[in-house]
Amino acid sequence: MDTASEILVIIVIAILAIFLTVLIIALVYFVKILKTVRRITDRAENVADSVESAAAAFEKTASPLAVLRIIGRIIEQSSKVRNRKG
Repeated sequence: MDTASEILVIIVIAILAIFLTVLIIALVYFVKILKTVRRITDRAENVADSVESAAAAFEKTASPLAVLRIIGRIIEQSSKVRNRKG
């Protein structure tokens, strides 16, 4: 009975050592994946900020352009009406 319990203890220790090794390796890969995800989210935030600032700049530029287009169309329509009358 003494040798059987010793054999069981050795088997349990071996299994625990293997499990601990696998767990450490898995944790290392998990940390690497988390770092990669953090880097990707940082880049995505930078891209979103760039797009947001570009949209704001376009919005500032588009408003005057839209007003100029409307004024241009009004002038064009009024000149067509004058040409028809005259």
